[in-house]
Amino acid sequence: MPTLADYPQIAAGKVRQLHAVDDDLLLLVASDRISAFDHVLDTPIPDKGRVLTAMSVFWFERFADLVPNHLVSWDDERIPAEVRGRALLVRRLEMVPVECVARGYLTGSGLADYRRTGAVCGVELPAGLVESAELAEPIFTPATKAEIGAHDENVSFEAVAEQVGRELAERLRDATLEVYGVARAFARERGVILADTKFEFGVDSSGALVLGDEVLTPDSSRYWPADSHEPGRVQPSFDKQYVRDWLTSPASGWDRASDTPPPALPDDVVAATRARYVEAYERITGRDFADWL
Repeated sequence: MPTLADYPQIAAGKVRQLHAVDDDLLLLVASDRISAFDHVLDTPIPDKGRVLTAMSVFWFERFADLVPNHLVSWDDERIPAEVRGRALLVRRLEMVPVECVARGYLTGSGLADYRRTGAVCGVELPAGLVESAELAEPIFTPATKAEIGAHDENVSFEAVAEQVGRELAERLRDATLEVYGVARAFARERGVILADTKFEFGVDSSGALVLGDEVLTPDSSRYWPADSHEPGRVQPSFDKQYVRDWLTSPASGWDRASDTPPPALPDDVVAATRARYVEAYERITGRDFADWL
């Protein structure tokens, strides 16, 4: 049985790291780290990496006939025991340097753009929209991929077309909106609003567009309970918004505008955050998280 040390690390992000298995395959490992406001926090969230991996597997398998994806296996003898359950064996791809974001509701950086310009990533929207308002139809709002510690920057479709070519940009937009639309309808049947999500795509040796990285996890998506949705206010969510809210509350004592890193998370915030991640998985998939690897 291989160990993780047998596979050279070739990249690392805020939450994941990539290891080379061979010329064709990579190992994508999810940690329990959590990031907020462009900081990786010192306090891990137990089982977070396993939830992200289990959620991605569910969606990759569900979308198998809709769009190609990079998943080879989540339960393979080449996956080291020390990371089993939070690692995926995946195909190598030429990744497209664009964050492909679909929004069906107005919140976060999209709301900030709208309040400033009346548009999101160059997409004009009607006047008078409020926090958490549902859009008439989902929109493609891409972003540049930032280095750790830097902000992703929302950009227009035209900027993406200039960067990667119009034909590929159109394929990215169409695939993003198609996958989001199917996932959003599926989540809604389970009483969950998929407000927005971020995908990453790569291109394989045949030129096919392939869905990569993680997919529709609580880290890459905003999931809200449908029964309490109320435009005009920030929604409760099944993701790390609980951590963001605590960090910006008086309880944390942290000034986001300062140069100091965020403080350690208290035990109750850690437990509540873990519970939200697990609930997101169980509500969406209909599966018991205890049954995951």
